[in-house]
Amino acid sequence: MNKSVVIIPTYNEADNIGNLVRKILALNLGSDILVIDDNSPDGTGRLVDALSQEYPEVKIVHRNRKSGLGAAYSAGFKKVLALDYEYIICMDGDLSHDPEYIGDFLDKISGCDMVLGSRFLNGIHIINWSFFRLSLSLSAIRYVRMVTGLPFTDPLGGFRCFSKRALASIAAGGFISKGYIFQAETLYKIYKKGYKIEEMPITFIDRCIGKSKLSVGIILEALFRILVLRFKV
Repeated sequence: MNKSVVIIPTYNEADNIGNLVRKILALNLGSDILVIDDNSPDGTGRLVDALSQEYPEVKIVHRNRKSGLGAAYSAGFKKVLALDYEYIICMDGDLSHDPEYIGDFLDKISGCDMVLGSRFLNGIHIINWSFFRLSLSLSAIRYVRMVTGLPFTDPLGGFRCFSKRALASIAAGGFISKGYIFQAETLYKIYKKGYKIEEMPITFIDRCIGKSKLSVGIILEALFRILVLRFKV
């Protein structure tokens, strides 16, 4: 059993997932890959099935329908925590997260319990975002930090690495968030338990192929759920 696994939730990422999987495997870090596909109409799941036949490191969980990022990650966490992985890396499936950082995550996690890839540590490291999208993200981060008291520069970042013990400590109780704010929920719960969390800078490149999953509904859920999280945890 490899020591680390990369979890990638997907929905309609057929144009990106093959390239991403091969980039990760080319790093030769010994990491397995677990794709959580929400029954993508574009055939993403079938493509990963084929990749799993070619590469034994690649696994897939097929879900019946699209029900949010949080639900997809919860399914992935349940599967990997039952195995012998020491480290769990989470990343997007649209190539906005550069796999080259995975080695840096694995180096850094040896001295802490969670490593958070930050788009805003020591400056803004985002390519191809509009001013509106950047302003929206910065406003959301300010709101999350204000409500939760989290001291991190990018509590909504999706590229991160967990130790098994930290992730297991929060996964058993389940999660309340389905969408975008799931990232803040996992971070907040680990932070409240007193685990050591470190940030490292990453460069985020907006997707070149496919459509963003961000919607008004996801944003509204985030505004509400973060308040629930603050007073429930």
